[in-house]
Amino acid sequence: MQAAVARVSEDHITQRMRKTYFFSDAHLGIGSKEDDRKKERTIVRFLDMVGRDAEQLFIVGDLFDYWFEYKTVVPKGYFRLFTALANLTEIGIKVSYLSGNHDFWMKSYFCEELGMEVFPDPIERTIHGKRFYLHHGDGLLKKDTGYRLLKRVLRNKTNIFLFSLLHPDLASWIARRASHSSRQYTSKRVFEGNDMVEFAEKKIREGFDYVVMGHNHQSTRRNIGTGVYVNLGDWIHEYTYAEFDGTDLHLKQWSQDT
Repeated sequence: MQAAVARVSEDHITQRMRKTYFFSDAHLGIGSKEDDRKKERTIVRFLDMVGRDAEQLFIVGDLFDYWFEYKTVVPKGYFRLFTALANLTEIGIKVSYLSGNHDFWMKSYFCEELGMEVFPDPIERTIHGKRFYLHHGDGLLKKDTGYRLLKRVLRNKTNIFLFSLLHPDLASWIARRASHSSRQYTSKRVFEGNDMVEFAEKKIREGFDYVVMGHNHQSTRRNIGTGVYVNLGDWIHEYTYAEFDGTDLHLKQWSQDT
């Protein structure tokens, strides 16, 4: 009996370790406080599901509509979300956060307090023998030199220090206004998706099996040659995410009734 229990336990662990989840673009902080709380609770329910059978979770940018860390201060709220993320890392699930265009000012909070890994730039990963290329998706528009210049300005350490001298309430107001403008700018440029597809094609030709992005809030799964391009959509309108079961990458939609 003991041996049988051990085999069942091992089988459960093997099954659990096969799954990797991806989602992006929740933009927490937009809309009314009531709507934001409802979205947070929905994401927490999703994370609870992830905790039941996941090996890894990748947040591919823009979890918040605005995020700026001071040395001793972070934006108010989201206790339930942070608790859910910490619970995942404490049970051994690896949680990685890839910065998006609304996440330029992430420092040590997610690493030190929640046990997550944070990456400011695109990353490559091999998961169960498959090569993944993860990119939030911003800055891929061929003619968008203005945004690429702005990105350098926003990531400049001197500029970040100067911005941190502002009172958090004033800094938050300015940053939220800027984030709102950035989101409107992105939503009008649906053609950016074409350049993202071309970028994915290039990466697949380089040997990647899967290219995963977000940013343009339009979920898609497209076979390209020997690989697959997935855009994760968003958690504003679509509530979509991707699940890799060790064999293939599936694009799914989270039900509000789940």
